[in-house]
Amino acid sequence: MTGRRDYYHDPNAPQATTIVAGGSAIVTDQLGRILLQRRADSGNWALPGGVMDIGETLEQCVIREVREETGLDIEITGLVGIYTDPAHVIAYDDGEVRQQFNITFTGTVTGGELQRSNESTDVRFVHPADLDALPMHETIRLRLRHFAERRSTPYLG
Repeated sequence: MTGRRDYYHDPNAPQATTIVAGGSAIVTDQLGRILLQRRADSGNWALPGGVMDIGETLEQCVIREVREETGLDIEITGLVGIYTDPAHVIAYDDGEVRQQFNITFTGTVTGGELQRSNESTDVRFVHPADLDALPMHETIRLRLRHFAERRSTPYLG
């Protein structure tokens, strides 16, 4: 697993060299808890998701990534927002520096069994009241705030 470091509105951030289309999902259970994974590469809690493969739609990508990272099958139920802030860059150990590009959907579980992958050290549903206590990048917190606001239109930014 390649290490990564997120920079957010940091004047010392490296210059982005790539943009890669990716997506994530805010998946909730019947109790309103949110599916999160603790990333092996950063130690932060995050939404499951990843980058598109050639030949798939972004929705297919998110469904595939959630299955790979959590063991759960989901269906997409809505759109939280589009996150493309050029002041959020992600530097990887291999030298790649990506500008943020993420579309975050909502989803519900349709099957599968909760399990962690080699990309995570833990996977669980977390009650919204417990989110503040978890180590999490500010951009994930931003998406969770937008979800909690129950916006009538998706966030664009």
